[in-house]
Amino acid sequence: MPTAPAAGAVTGPAGSPITRFGLGTAAVGRPGYITLGRDADLPADRTIEALRRRTHALLDAAYAAGVRYVDAARSYGRAEEFVADWLAHRPEAAAAMTVGSKWGYTYTADWQASGVAAHEVKEHSAAVFDRQIAETRALLGSHLDVYLVHSVTPDSPALTDPALHARLAELAAQGVRVGLSTSGPAQADTIREALAVTVDGRPLFAAVQATWNPLETSAAPALAEAHAAGWLVVVKEGMANGRLADRNATGDDTAALRALATRLGASCDAVALAAAAAQPWADLVLSGAATVDQLTSNLTAATLHLTPADLASLTPLAEPAKTYWHTRATLPWS
Repeated sequence: MPTAPAAGAVTGPAGSPITRFGLGTAAVGRPGYITLGRDADLPADRTIEALRRRTHALLDAAYAAGVRYVDAARSYGRAEEFVADWLAHRPEAAAAMTVGSKWGYTYTADWQASGVAAHEVKEHSAAVFDRQIAETRALLGSHLDVYLVHSVTPDSPALTDPALHARLAELAAQGVRVGLSTSGPAQADTIREALAVTVDGRPLFAAVQATWNPLETSAAPALAEAHAAGWLVVVKEGMANGRLADRNATGDDTAALRALATRLGASCDAVALAAAAAQPWADLVLSGAATVDQLTSNLTAATLHLTPADLASLTPLAEPAKTYWHTRATLPWS
């Protein structure tokens, strides 16, 4: 399978650069999500075909810019379907891309952006895994490279259920990198518990996708441990669901970010993502762009080389983890 690009001078076809940034599809695989400013980013008529075209345009632009990792999930509406369609029509890209997806949430919004009781329902059971891996395989087939348990917290059965572990070990034996994504103020605890999970004496998990950004840095030590253990470490929500975009980073709490961006002649989003990429344990950093212009801005992060002093200047942004996740829980679906 394709592998995640490592840091350094990596090149693709015809010498084109391969970036350590990936493309996430949470914001475009379904009509509703919690990224701030979506009303200005997406068409008013968010039909399936409109978001399919938007996803394909983002994938085209990302691939042309050197992105070789795409992230989807069963709960991202039709994201897996959109990615599969794109891969089917672009064999060169299909051969080069690493495709990750996630299971454990079931999409329940029936293509509505708001006004529904629940957009997704979480269950980390063997039965849900059996259903969702079949659904993912039906769409992505052999293109599936990384499969993560979605949004694991310390109380998740994904950390303790031997029947589920046996199924995940079987998938890993087929060549798929098995891992987990994390959320909530106890991300570090979750990662460390996952590092200890074994099947037949061998570590089960080999990848983690975690939230890290200048506002939420609490998982960093555990992510360093995962990286040292050979895991693929992917950073999600590097812009804090849009809180660190230029249009939203306007308060006193983000003054240090704006000051650094101004000094570097860069956008706030690029600086935030560059700060994530500068972490020595980070293999990939996801862009959650909803427009090609946003993606272009996000990917300028690859041209920024933040110094230790630059990174230190961002430390005042960090919030207590409980505060960060409480704020995130109040963001509206739109």
